[in-house]
Amino acid sequence: MAEIVSVIALAHAPGATGWLDKAPAHEQEAIKVGYGRMAGRLRAARPDVIVGIANDHMLNFSVENVPDWCVGIADRWHGPSEWFRDWINVPDYAVAGNRDLGRTIVRECAKRGINLAFSEKLEFDDNWSVPLNFLTPDHDVALVPIHMNCVLPPMPQPERCVAFGRALAEVIKAWPQKLRVAVMATGGLSHDPGGQKYFDVDEKFDRWFLELLEAGDEARVLRELSIEKMLGAGDGGTVELLAWLVAMGAAQTLAPGRGSETMFYVPSVPLRCGMGGVEWAVCA
Repeated sequence: MAEIVSVIALAHAPGATGWLDKAPAHEQEAIKVGYGRMAGRLRAARPDVIVGIANDHMLNFSVENVPDWCVGIADRWHGPSEWFRDWINVPDYAVAGNRDLGRTIVRECAKRGINLAFSEKLEFDDNWSVPLNFLTPDHDVALVPIHMNCVLPPMPQPERCVAFGRALAEVIKAWPQKLRVAVMATGGLSHDPGGQKYFDVDEKFDRWFLELLEAGDEARVLRELSIEKMLGAGDGGTVELLAWLVAMGAAQTLAPGRGSETMFYVPSVPLRCGMGGVEWAVCA
């Protein structure tokens, strides 16, 4: 049977690789140390595959047809997308997929009331390129990417995101093959790309959100966190935290009531994003 050995969530802001040198030295160091700490935890978990959930930045879908979630089912992935290469500033890379697991996620989640799109062709931008650059720089851990809508209304509500996370964990655990799986959400924290708060970071919101996850109270998260509150902290970017709620749902399925551990947080205005990451301890 498959085993979920890690559940994490972290920022994927392009500035972390594209213009990190524009941040003060202490921020650069804290960000590198934070990502390094998360990489160490992930390596220690020894995953065979990462099942990732991240915002699709309107790269793969037209505005007329954006699915809540789209599961990548290819055997191999390549990145970054050509348009993003100079901006993200990471070398071209290839990473293995897992077609059978991806197809199983689509099929079995449907049986649990969560209908998912699927595709063999997904382009990657900072959503995967940035976190993989820090966490698995050799790209030696397979990836099943799940792109989600965090941009165009109607977006999946927080309750639906948690429900998907629970279904996802159940499906992975029921996978009949021996497989070590990490669940990784990427996106956030507060940022407002191209908006009124583009050169601002809502540190108060970020710290409140991180403390909310640390408390481990799912009902409170769903009661207090809304799409409107995320939009208030940065329109067009902060709502990527919906992906973190999918990860939280998976973690709560494995360890009910257990909160996350904040691995790092840096409110970096030069990177135009609250940079941070969390881990849920889901293994004894």
